[in-house]
Amino acid sequence: MAGEIRTRNRILHILQLYDRRAAWSVEEIAGEMDISVSSAYRDVQELVHADFLTPVMGARYVLGPTFAHFDLLMRHGDPLLTVAEPHMRQLVGATTPFSASVLTRSYQDKVMCIYQEIGDPTARIGRYERGATMPMFRGATSKVILAHQSRRALERMYLAHEEQVRANSHRQSLKDLCQELDAIREAGVAVSDSEITPGTIGIAAPIFMEKKVVAGLSLIVRTEHCRLEPFRASVIDTAAKISGQLADVDGAWVARA
Repeated sequence: MAGEIRTRNRILHILQLYDRRAAWSVEEIAGEMDISVSSAYRDVQELVHADFLTPVMGARYVLGPTFAHFDLLMRHGDPLLTVAEPHMRQLVGATTPFSASVLTRSYQDKVMCIYQEIGDPTARIGRYERGATMPMFRGATSKVILAHQSRRALERMYLAHEEQVRANSHRQSLKDLCQELDAIREAGVAVSDSEITPGTIGIAAPIFMEKKVVAGLSLIVRTEHCRLEPFRASVIDTAAKISGQLADVDGAWVARA
């Protein structure tokens, strides 16, 4: 059993390597994991057999089609996407075409975009495609999720990324950061200026399920087209509508179970 667990951990570790770059050879994998080339080869072949990895030129391997299939299953099975998509289209349509509406979730001390609606593609709002990650301590999109974390989680993340926080923020201590996040939580909305994409304003509000923040909804707007007060109200209202519908969907699912 112990050997089986170690092998499973190696498989997971191999897949996690792809967060760093797109293609790996067996020899590179073996070196990164400090295992024999023969062991790495067996693990890689197991992943290839299940289509988690695909061989490419140069004796390297990239992520395989199974991930595309899983992504499709996630899109169809995620109630957040089902509920949020029409509201996000409406938000962009009701504010300005020089904007993008972005839906994010927390992911390993970062936030990940899981859906975007873009108004005018020529407006150069920035790329917030599905799967793209952003730092947890920069931008309204991230801070509105961070503001609803427990103090214990905040302290852990701050200590793990203290250098990054100080380099990218005027907040120079955990106390300063908590004060900023307390203000965001009380206001129910976060606003940032050019923290992720230069020349844009970010406005973000939390999405709740069972009183817990499960996502953030953001409107990214070109600065010259931003009408802050009405746009902020629209984002808050849209996030509240999504939260309300999520509660209904979750309740219906529980009733059927």
